Amino acid sequence: MDVRLSKVSSPKSNMEFLISGSKSESNRWLILQALYENLKIQNLSDSDDSDHLSQVLQSQQAVLDIGHAGTAMRFGTAFFAIQEGREITLTGSDRMKQRPIGILVEALNKLGADISYLEKEGFPPLKIKGKKIKGGKLSIDGSVSSQFLTALLLVAPSFENGLELNIYDQLTSRPYLEMTIDILKQLGVNISFESITTLLKRSANNKEIEITNEVVQVQPLLKTALEEARVESDWSSAGYWYSWVAMQEPGYKMHLSFYKKDSLQGDSELVSIYKPLGVTTTFDTKGVQLIKVDQQLPDTVMLDLTNEPDQAQTIFATCIGLGVNAHLTGLHTLKIKETDRIEAMKAVGSRFRESVIKTTDHSIQLHFTSPTSFHKEVVVDTYQDHRMAMAFAPLSMKTDVIIKDAMVVTKSYKSFYKDLKKVNVSITEI
Repeated sequence: MDVRLSKVSSPKSNMEFLISGSKSESNRWLILQALYENLKIQNLSDSDDSDHLSQVLQSQQAVLDIGHAGTAMRFGTAFFAIQEGREITLTGSDRMKQRPIGILVEALNKLGADISYLEKEGFPPLKIKGKKIKGGKLSIDGSVSSQFLTALLLVAPSFENGLELNIYDQLTSRPYLEMTIDILKQLGVNISFESITTLLKRSANNKEIEITNEVVQVQPLLKTALEEARVESDWSSAGYWYSWVAMQEPGYKMHLSFYKKDSLQGDSELVSIYKPLGVTTTFDTKGVQLIKVDQQLPDTVMLDLTNEPDQAQTIFATCIGLGVNAHLTGLHTLKIKETDRIEAMKAVGSRFRESVIKTTDHSIQLHFTSPTSFHKEVVVDTYQDHRMAMAFAPLSMKTDVIIKDAMVVTKSYKSFYKDLKKVNVSITEI
């Protein structure tokens, strides 16, 4: 289904939205709940991803299809690897079969798992024969995806000897790894996370160089310390409303629940990211109040989003709406998401107004050579990516927006269009 978002003339202010639980937190707790059945969870995400993961974990079928849900593929691979005596096939959509999983599979196999590829080497679908895993020491590249690391850590307390994980190269999306570690600590797992620096001498010039690795040590968990967990609302979903508020007139207000100042989610960095773009954030007992203030906008937004890559599309679209130049880096993981998000941003972003957009494998630049008007009725191709739909939707403040395959948003935010209507966005099916 495609929808038209008509250009908004009178956006409604002072709205209150309850955003469902963080998808990232929910998916971690779902794995732990499947491992420790006495655990109860409040405010779970209502996203398709979390629903799909929950269904997969409860299913007794031999062939499990996780569709587009990348998290379910990664976390599920680790979970089923330790289900002793069970044999399953884990598969997904055509796009999922193009998303690499070799680093995780190789890591699990080194620890004693039995996982093989059914089609292309290094990619789903997978044949998984569940085994009891002793654990031990393991080195893994941290630059590809923090979800590989999280998948290992979530099952590590079930290993007979625990796990010592040596992470080399630049750690991507550190806040997501820190979230995993904090959640495991809440559960009662004895876990440590530290940086270890080693001095090495180069043979050619005998110079010393420093190499810093991250080391996580996980001890086996014998008894959980927690019976009930509460999931904070999803900060990545809040990003679309930060963008919406940024495009309003000064004085515009919105309240979002339930958020906390000491959030585990890396995307809570939205508070500081959007402050230069005119959005102030005030925390209260229920969540956050967003207010658009009258201030001079920066000439260029320069951000390293290594730790918040999921916000790239949202920030990019905001800058288009405000006519602010942008240089966003740290985006290397976006090439292997639901689509190649860097090229998708370039293709769709260029349709809204005259600008120069340049990309690399890890960055995107947006430059306005002069003030330009918005084109009429802009088509947003979503490429089966929920964030493409939601990131560009706030640009309905500037022009009519047609969103292709619009219901892709249910992957993470099922009530998104319902909430848009509440702020006076006219939405029609086409």
